[in-house]
Amino acid sequence: MKFRIDKKYVRWGITAFLVIAASICFYYLLFHGANISSGFRSFIGIIMPVLDGFLVAYLLTPVLNTLEKKFVIPACIRFQINIDSKKNRKRIRALSILLTMIVVTMALYCFFATVIPELIRSIQSIIFQFPIYADNLMVWVTNLLANNPDIESVVMDLFDKYSGELNDFLNLSVLPKMNEVIRNISLSFLSFLKTMWNLIIGFIISIYMMGSKEMFAGQAKKMVYGFFETDTANAVISDVRFTHKTFIGFISGKIVDSIIIGIICFVGTNIMGTPYAILVSVIVGITNIIPFFGPYLGAIPSALLILMVNPIQCLYFIIFILILQQFDGNILGPKILGDSTGLSGFWVIFSITLFGGIFGILGMIAGVPVFAVIYAAIRAIINSLLAKKNLPTETTKYMDVGSIEGTEFIPYFPEEEKNSSESRDTHAGKGIIGNIFKRSNGKDAVDDEEDRN
Repeated sequence: MKFRIDKKYVRWGITAFLVIAASICFYYLLFHGANISSGFRSFIGIIMPVLDGFLVAYLLTPVLNTLEKKFVIPACIRFQINIDSKKNRKRIRALSILLTMIVVTMALYCFFATVIPELIRSIQSIIFQFPIYADNLMVWVTNLLANNPDIESVVMDLFDKYSGELNDFLNLSVLPKMNEVIRNISLSFLSFLKTMWNLIIGFIISIYMMGSKEMFAGQAKKMVYGFFETDTANAVISDVRFTHKTFIGFISGKIVDSIIIGIICFVGTNIMGTPYAILVSVIVGITNIIPFFGPYLGAIPSALLILMVNPIQCLYFIIFILILQQFDGNILGPKILGDSTGLSGFWVIFSITLFGGIFGILGMIAGVPVFAVIYAAIRAIINSLLAKKNLPTETTKYMDVGSIEGTEFIPYFPEEEKNSSESRDTHAGKGIIGNIFKRSNGKDAVDDEEDRN
């Protein structure tokens, strides 16, 4: 007699096993989450060079594609080189990677060779002349207060109130912890060296990734089509393409926009004679990468630095920055970025606040494209559900809707409502809350009737 396995019981057994395994994993995650978090951090630390290499390759791929399609391949065609040959394609890719590394390295070298010496000189000047700047600022404040006795009294009261607290804070909190501060600085320096080493290894790994990027993409698609049904796999690949387009469009566009803003800031501050023009322009350009809040994060410390040297120049700088950011927000930014995220101003602020609070500066930079992908996914799901109900997907169709009867949209006019209790009861009875109150009132009425009986 041949033994036969009932597939139904096999499925039940697998389901029971998965439920028990998931319960054990949930228990361990709930009560031993610190061990899992520590193991995850260790794993991330081990593969960090690979992640750095992937990030570098991802950022350099647009440059590689541009050089390969616009320069290398046309040059090969001009010299009658067979670009369809497998061996020649590898040579073309190798030459394109070499040109990409040369272009990026030269751009970084020119930037740092020009900016770093000026930054060092500016910082040294600030350190050496800080007492003079502080005296100038005190003289300016003294003259301002001398001509405004009311302001002087308020400032002196605040100074008397907080000077003692500041002295106690320095003597009781800062000085006893100097050894800890020095130790943290040493650890930070070692962490910086480790990060630089990871970047060097990642730079080497990125060369191999860019050299075989089509093969990696093909392997990823092969896995997707292997694990999912064809329609689902097509949807997954389409979503990945959309995510890539959103990320690369926003990040590359924001970098180009910030470079242009930094150059314009340098030219403008030089024309106005602003102190430390290069240092200020670098701060403004780098912080401009952060959407919405970045310009203000860069302008505030720059304005304080200029204020110590020349208060009038500080006023000119603030006006110039306001004009520059209006130009960036209304003209330059939309021209470069276009509608790469599809988010309104509110959702941009929301995403920066949310991801910045969770992940810090990196979250503020990457939060907008990440939330744009989440927003697009939710919008696609909602539109799909509405389409199944034969309802329109345009948001404008729902702005003035009071209710929907079948496929008919009944508008809502609040100014035509009556203030009578009958009207309020009628409208309240149509909603979910109204139905709850109806059931509750009906039950109370029955209870009262029973009590009376």
